[in-house]
Amino acid sequence: MPLRQGIALLITVMFVMVISVAIGYNLLQVKNASHVVQKEKQLYQNTMLLDDILRLVQNSPELQTIGEDNASNENLYIFLSTLNYIPLQVANMHVELFISSARSKVNINELERANEAYFREFFAHMMLANSYVDVLKDAMSKFQAKNEYNSYNSVIFDANPYLFRDYIASREHLDIINSFYRSEYNDENIDDIDFAKLFRFSADMSEKVDLNYASVEALMLLLNTTKERAQAVYAMPKPFRSVNDMGLNANERAVLSKFKTSFFEPYLHVEALISNDEAYSKVSFDYDIRSKKGSNFVFDI
Repeated sequence: MPLRQGIALLITVMFVMVISVAIGYNLLQVKNASHVVQKEKQLYQNTMLLDDILRLVQNSPELQTIGEDNASNENLYIFLSTLNYIPLQVANMHVELFISSARSKVNINELERANEAYFREFFAHMMLANSYVDVLKDAMSKFQAKNEYNSYNSVIFDANPYLFRDYIASREHLDIINSFYRSEYNDENIDDIDFAKLFRFSADMSEKVDLNYASVEALMLLLNTTKERAQAVYAMPKPFRSVNDMGLNANERAVLSKFKTSFFEPYLHVEALISNDEAYSKVSFDYDIRSKKGSNFVFDI
């Protein structure tokens, strides 16, 4: 083949390659744009659906009764026992509503209040090193000036310099902390703890755990006891009206008294699983029965 023809062929091949890459890139951009549009559509639909769910709970006569000043914990217990799952069909969307107590878990930020020893004992029982509580404390220690940097117990902020550090604000925040601990200390035991059932996340240190709905994991911490013993307390007839109904020994009562607890906390956690032929998403929020207000809204699309 003459040199001139060879060069022409090479230029043609390169031109075709460039055109192919350009077309592929443009198709990718179109696909990404379509994905963004779909996400925006889902967000709009979920926002509208959230308004409907809020109106549903705000207008519930059962919840209005529970929110009255003289309401008893029996009413709340009956409501959550009978209406904890509600399937709905809205237009082309299938919606599953899950309603539970919003006070069934321990606020992780109680660690900073006065109960560090019990947190350490709990995690030791779960086979985690003492260093894990030190990492949690770092995450709650607020920003330190450079000349105070050595006051941290770990190097978590070397790996995550922009990590929020006033308090542990969310499950996603804790996931970052747990990922650092697993990697830094090579400890996979942390994967054996069901944090979703153990902790809630709030800067409000006045919140209380409702002992009628406390999870087994929460009871292990609140009573400083084994999983088997916590399961036995969890399985006792409810609703509890006082500590006397829980069958606790003197040590369990003493530990429990260190935490903020009660037997009637009129707060709900509402979770909506939304699906159709095109997508699946989740919306969740907490609902104050007395004030009829929602908070901690989370959209997972």
